[in-house]
Parts: sequence; C-alpha cells; structure tokens
Amino acid sequence: MGSSGFSWKLNDHPKLPKGKVIAMVVLDGWGEAKPDKYNCIHVADTPVMDSLKNGAPEKWRLVKAHGKAVGLPTDDDMGNSEVGHNALGAGRIYAQGAKLVDLALESGKIYDGEGFQYIKESFETGTLHLIGLLSDGGVHSRLDQLQLLLKGVSERGAKRIRVHALTDGRDVLDGSSVGFMETLENDLAKLREKGIDAQVASGGGRMYVTMDRYENDWDVVKRGWDAQVLGEAPHKFRNPVEAIKTLRAEPNANDQYLPPFVIVDENGKPVGPIVDGDAVVTVNFRADRMVMLAKALEYPDFDKFDRVRFPKIRYAGMLQYDGELKLPSHYLVSPPEIERTSGEYLTHNGVRTFACSETVKFGHVTFFWNGNRSGYFNSEMEEYVEIPSDSGITFNVKPKMKALEIAEKARDAILSGKFHQVRVNLPNGDMVGHTGDIEATIVACKAADEAVKMILDAIEQVGGIYVVTADHGNAEDMVKRNKKGEPLLDKAGKIQILTSHTLEPVPIAIGGPGLTKGVRFRQDLPGAGLANVAATVMNLHGFEAPSDYEPTLIEVVDN
Repeated sequence: MGSSGFSWKLNDHPKLPKGKVIAMVVLDGWGEAKPDKYNCIHVADTPVMDSLKNGAPEKWRLVKAHGKAVGLPTDDDMGNSEVGHNALGAGRIYAQGAKLVDLALESGKIYDGEGFQYIKESFETGTLHLIGLLSDGGVHSRLDQLQLLLKGVSERGAKRIRVHALTDGRDVLDGSSVGFMETLENDLAKLREKGIDAQVASGGGRMYVTMDRYENDWDVVKRGWDAQVLGEAPHKFRNPVEAIKTLRAEPNANDQYLPPFVIVDENGKPVGPIVDGDAVVTVNFRADRMVMLAKALEYPDFDKFDRVRFPKIRYAGMLQYDGELKLPSHYLVSPPEIERTSGEYLTHNGVRTFACSETVKFGHVTFFWNGNRSGYFNSEMEEYVEIPSDSGITFNVKPKMKALEIAEKARDAILSGKFHQVRVNLPNGDMVGHTGDIEATIVACKAADEAVKMILDAIEQVGGIYVVTADHGNAEDMVKRNKKGEPLLDKAGKIQILTSHTLEPVPIAIGGPGLTKGVRFRQDLPGAGLANVAATVMNLHGFEAPSDYEPTLIEVVDN
C-alpha cells in the first residue's frame, strides 16, 4: 500500500472460486455478419465456433469492437488490433487514434512532447514538410488537424513549410479534393502574409501515390518519394488547385488515382524537395497506409525501391504507426497511458499467465494487452512465447499460418498445470482476410476453428474454463457494399473485394467444465464492448474487478 491507499489486492468474488485454468482465446479479424458467400466464416467449415454460437444462448453473445467502444472518435471508425487488445486487456476505454491527436492539439500538449522538440531543431535552417491525406474523411486524417498543426508550428518557429497533399475520394466524395485544396491554399496564403514561406510542394491520389499498405505495391510509395523527396513527377504546375483541376479533367480520372505532380517556381524548379537538414511529419493518424512511407523515411538499410537520395532528416509520425517495429521512432502524440491493466492486477494476485501467438500478433497478446508496455510484469509468474510467422510470402499462400503450433503451445501450457491463464491470438481471419483472397480466407477460418478445438479439448481435460472472443471484424465480410448492403461491382462487372476490417460486432463465448453452475451473460448490457471482457475474466479467476473497470458481462444466478 502506498500513501495514496492504492492496493493491487483484488477482492474475492463472493460466488466464484479461485484457481481454475482459463483459456483466453482471441480470434483476430473474426466478426459476426449476415451469412452469405462473401462471409468466409459462414462458408468455412467451423464446427467448434458454430457449436459455441448454437449452444447455450446465455453463454454466447456479441460485443462491440469498433468506434467509441474502443476509444475511436466515431462509430464509423472500424476497429483494429491495437485498440482492440488495449481494450481487452485494460478493461476501460481509452482515447485512441484521432481522438488522442484532437486532445493533444486542443491542449497544446503536442508541442511539449519529445517528438515536436525533435523536429523543431530543424526550423531555424531547414524546411518543415507535412505529408498526408487532404480531406475531412476522418479515417486516416482530418483537414482541421492539419490546419491546427500549421497554425501551431508557425507560431513556434517554423519559417519554411511545405505540404505534400494526397487527394482522397475514397473516404469522401470524388471531386471534393478541389475544395480541400482551396481551403489549404487559403490558409497557406494567410501564413505567407505573416512572412512565413508556406506552400504546397507536391500531390497525387492516395491509391496511386504513397498510401499503399501491407507491402502490396511499393511502386505506389516510390511515386510519392520521387515527387516529395526528389521533386520529380510527370506533371509540373505552378499552382496546386490548377494541378488538381487539370488532372481531374483527363478521361477516367478520379481523386483516388490522380497521378503525382510537383509544384514548380517561375524557373520550373520544384519548390519543395526534401533535403538534408529538413524535418518531415506524416500527418495521418491511422497507421496502415503510413507504415511503408515511414520505413522509407526512417530505415538506413532499405531495398524496396531505389531512393536515389536518402536525406538526413528529422522525421516524426503524427503517432507511432507500429508498436512492435517501434516505427517511427519519433512521433508527435504518444499512445494512451494505460495503467492498472488486468494482466498486472492478476499477476499481483497469484494468477500465473502464459501468452502465445505468432510474430504478426505476438505484440497484441502481450504488449498491447498489457497497456502498450513491453516485457513481463513478473517473469516468475508469466511466460510469453512467440512463434515465428512465415516471412517472404503473402499470408494467402499458407493460410493456415501457425494456428496449429499456437494451439499446441496453448494445449501444453494448459496441461502442464503451471498456469491459471493461457492467452492466445489466432491471426488467420485477419491476416489472410487482408489479402482479399476469399478461398484462402475460408481455409484460414477453418484452421483457426481447429486450433480452438485443440485448446477447448485441453480445457475439458483439466476441468477449466474457456473464454473465446475476437478483437474486430474482417473475414466475415469480404466484399464492398452499397448503402443497401448489396455487393458493389467494378466496371468489368466483378465484385469489389473488401480487404479491410469492418464495423461488425464480435462474438464472445464462455464455458468449460470449470464454469460454476448458474454463470450466464447478463441481459442489461446490450451495448457492451471489448472493454467489458477484462472484468469478466477477472471474475472467472475468482476476483471482483476494480471499481473503475467497465462492468462484467456475467452474473451468477442461484439455481
């Protein structure tokens, strides 16, 4: 006990015993959607997950895994693995992503941080470059955040600013790029009136320039690099609004796929290539389409394309885009400070924990689960095992991934008698779902289901309890849809594949021979989300959750 009266000791649950072995299984990218042929979970042979859903109705339900339930600004924001595991482990909802950036900009805290202090050292002699998506779509970035950042940096010593603007047309209406660029130009003109040399330096459409993801097509990043860093592009203009209007007038042109352009001065020289001594900030808050550019800007050893020049710059992300790769190493807004996670509490209360996944999700079941914290809370109480993921191939080539190996490790940990909690992440639904390969995703879902079976069989053997849930949706809907929910077709009449996460809820199921009679899901929490899972698991370990945790999903009725 400290002087504040804080104690790690949890109160005993009045009706639930301690000491049971609990398997905590997270299926990555496994949501619940209408059954159709684009729902790979429905199509796949998944007898174990089916039996959980069609078994005791009071031991299976859906929980929210997107939007406000996981700390994102709106319910139009799809969930992701980082915020999902934060919520599962922390038991409370923390501001994430765009919301964190909003708070940091509103309070001015962004300018006190290590990231800003780092880039600020270039203001005196260098140029500050801002690269990002120019729209109010709110999925990857927001124009108002860029406007606030421009104001803030110009008040804090930035004398020369260049914006490298990517047009959207995907999260907003096609054609809206013109208005967004006019707004930006207007703001930059006001800065120029104040004696600050601020202008747009380059541009291009997000799907053709810079914003590729999952290493799908490095040429996209290279086109951006050539324009932003080298000042080279097939199209040169004096004015960025004119640039967009002209390029949009071409046949079949749209905002998403505008070709790269650079802005030049009256002598035809690019106004803003990135050179030694400059500072660069990628202003998007969403990670997936910034990671590849971040690698190109940050890594001295880089072989994905010929960078021609690798300028010595000070680079910071708006946020850190990859917690496992620690990329980028500098960022303007820190991740939420999550304290008193369920993992830390349970370790203090004698619960021995085993956690395992393969490389692509190992950080989620450890680092993100534990509140963005590396390492063990207590190495004598915990064991974390990482199984190397396949590398050098896309995951649809081997869709079973390491599900079987993860399940075997979990089984052995359960049967060893050394652990009270055995926690795993099965990545198949998410990682294969992202490839857009429907056949492979069906195989992936079956493999995950077989892994769950092996873990539940072990729980049966030791008289334990299982909790099976997911972190967000993906594999349950593989097609883009119109407002009516009908699949969208491309110009050739083929369906448009959806490779992203979804807004769907995810299942949670409880059971096992160790589950006390009379335990069932409560009926009074219809809007519950992932953050309610932590208190639930603490109860099943025989403890009451801390009072500020989101309420438990379960109750015990006396039969």
